[in-house]
Amino acid sequence: MIITELLKKIPVLEIHGDDAREVSELVFDSRKITENSLYVAVRGTVADGHSYIASSVEKGAKAVVCEEFPETMDENVTYVKVKDSSKALGHLASNFYGNPSKKLKLIGVTGTNGKTSVSTLLFDVFQNLGYDSALLSTVEIRIADEIIPATHTTPDVITINKILAQAVEKGCEFAFMEVSSHGIAQNRIEGLHFKIAGFTNLTHDHLDYHKTFDEYLKTKKRFFDDLEDTAIAITNVDDKNGMVMLQNTKAKKKSYALKTMADYHGKSLEIDFNGMLLNFNGKEFWTTLTGRFNVYNLLLVFGIASELGFEQNEILQAISKLKRVSGRFETFKSDGGIFFIVDYAHTPDALENILDSINDIRTKNERLITVFGCGGDRDHSKRHEMGNIATRKSTLAIITSDNPRTEDPAQIIKEIEAGVESQNFSKYTSIPDRKEAIKMAIKFAEPRDIVLVAGKGHETYQDINGVKHHFDDKETINELWKLMSK
Repeated sequence: MIITELLKKIPVLEIHGDDAREVSELVFDSRKITENSLYVAVRGTVADGHSYIASSVEKGAKAVVCEEFPETMDENVTYVKVKDSSKALGHLASNFYGNPSKKLKLIGVTGTNGKTSVSTLLFDVFQNLGYDSALLSTVEIRIADEIIPATHTTPDVITINKILAQAVEKGCEFAFMEVSSHGIAQNRIEGLHFKIAGFTNLTHDHLDYHKTFDEYLKTKKRFFDDLEDTAIAITNVDDKNGMVMLQNTKAKKKSYALKTMADYHGKSLEIDFNGMLLNFNGKEFWTTLTGRFNVYNLLLVFGIASELGFEQNEILQAISKLKRVSGRFETFKSDGGIFFIVDYAHTPDALENILDSINDIRTKNERLITVFGCGGDRDHSKRHEMGNIATRKSTLAIITSDNPRTEDPAQIIKEIEAGVESQNFSKYTSIPDRKEAIKMAIKFAEPRDIVLVAGKGHETYQDINGVKHHFDDKETINELWKLMSK
């Protein structure tokens, strides 16, 4: 593509060289430079891409987009100066792939909890409605029936546009995407055109990255602030920050709630481990999904599909066919009568939601045993909170390792234990080895008891000192059960 075509709608400060030059590829990682590519020098948190301009040119880059020109410039290379190369990258990627987000209806879902579930449920609902769609989530990336492994909650903006272009080529009309705070902060959604933006909730998370809750909130809000006036923003008004998201948006404002008046109102009529009888906007239906948090997730799905113009009875029929999202309140019963639940809950709010949902359903004749931990190299402030929540709301809490990363698992556990109140000291134990912790839970459980293994959900690895070791909670439960029930 010709450089002038790539630069459309990008404020350019200065150009040095031939802007009619043709480039074959967009690259922001200097290690991936190919002949005739355009290199975008982005200032990252670890490295500054401007340091690699010279080596990129040596490797064959024929154009460079940067914030500062290098001291020495090659006459056979075109240099483009912009104010913010990170933001420019998004628009370059959109232009390079033919602005695919304008050619389909792109729906973004953000919030602390529920992004994966809502995005995946939307994809499944639209498949049930007969529409091929794309999905960009933590668990997987899908283009109709094709599955691509996911590496980040929000991929880099070049990858996003490449996937959306493939979706357009395959005839997809819709794309559903998780929008993380990291993705917003790092301009990974810059240049994308969202038809609808949905907000789930906001609780303490990622403060290791954003430093303060206020900064985290402002980052999420930026997603809605940047929406075009042709877009729709739908928010959870039961969440205290729900309306904050809409304060400065140009988009059409819509709401959903269980506790207050809203455009989309829901309530649960019956709820058990097999599913729920719900009422959305006066219409009753049954779903095999369960848990109070899933009422909110489904209500947002219902609201988004309604805003896309689908008839509400048709939407509810499609919702009633849904299956549970991998690692999100996944339930299975052993032949010994023990009820196992695997869930991704890894924040205080998510853990409290899952425990409250289980306690709402159980008759209290069963014991609730919770196995959980906290990730290393992440927000320390949530650890004591999770220790408090788990021991208050479980019969027995077994504190263990999650993904310790570069931290000492024993130190993480110590910080979790600091939140346990004195009256709950007898309600917990700590076992650093996650497999041994699950084994202890199975050993302690009796028929009809409930064992919740929380924190990792769909993940199939444990990150220990930078190495990902295979570990799957569901697989481990099944293996241990078979071994211990012999």
